Amino acid sequence: MNQKKEGAVVITGASTGVGRATALLLDKQGYQVFAGVRKERDAELIKLNSSVNLTPIILDVTKIEQIKSATEIVLSTIGEKGLLGLVNNAGILVDGPLEYLAIDELRWQFEVNVIGQVAVTQAFLPMIRQAKGRIINIGSVSGKISSPFFSALCASKFALEALTDSLRMELHPWGIEVILVEPGSIASAAPDKVEASLQKKLANMSPIARAMYGDIYKFSLEQLIKSNRMGIAPEEVANVIQKALEANKPKTRYFVSKEKVILNLLLMLAKILPDRVCDAIQLQDLELKN
Repeated sequence: MNQKKEGAVVITGASTGVGRATALLLDKQGYQVFAGVRKERDAELIKLNSSVNLTPIILDVTKIEQIKSATEIVLSTIGEKGLLGLVNNAGILVDGPLEYLAIDELRWQFEVNVIGQVAVTQAFLPMIRQAKGRIINIGSVSGKISSPFFSALCASKFALEALTDSLRMELHPWGIEVILVEPGSIASAAPDKVEASLQKKLANMSPIARAMYGDIYKFSLEQLIKSNRMGIAPEEVANVIQKALEANKPKTRYFVSKEKVILNLLLMLAKILPDRVCDAIQLQDLELKN
């Protein structure tokens, strides 16, 4: 049985998608929400659709000075009552064949999806400890199943999953729950961004890279775009985040997807089948030919 807990919650990546949906949902439920956004325009837009209990804060998880400023704003507002929840939702997608992936792009993937999450968590942990609050990290099914051309994203989500597991054990003495929410495909603005990125990547590929990978890379991205357009609504993920925040005995992981049965089957097969068999399943799906 869930017992509603009102208090203060910080959410990163609240400009769009799951972050925005979660901020608006928790605000509606009566929580004191601090919605982390990167632009003043996004702050204005989310404020238009929320109550006075929602405070937009400028928070780029890769900028230490903004993290410091955000913690000062939150601390000065909530005082000694502490922080009930931190939702680490900010994230980006870097894609492309690993052979030709720019090292700076790979670093940026980890800077946002991994290092930034740790930096924000470290900054807010004293307030979370004060309220015996919870940390909810937004992972992905990509953190369990690797796919060709999404190596950077998958690696970052695998890393976030490992960090979540370790942090959960480290914070156990203080009764602080560390929870991973793992969505599948999400219907949001992301497919449009992926499509724009695809065209840019193809245009910037060298003739050799385009000849080797162009067609199948394009097909792979088109499949992702198609999957996302048919994915679950961000509001459904927000509902699961609220459940993780409020449950008396929360799960360590919450998996949410339209393809939950199929994905669970794939995860089970991945544990028992040889790697090459699992590879063959994915390669066939992507129409890759050896």
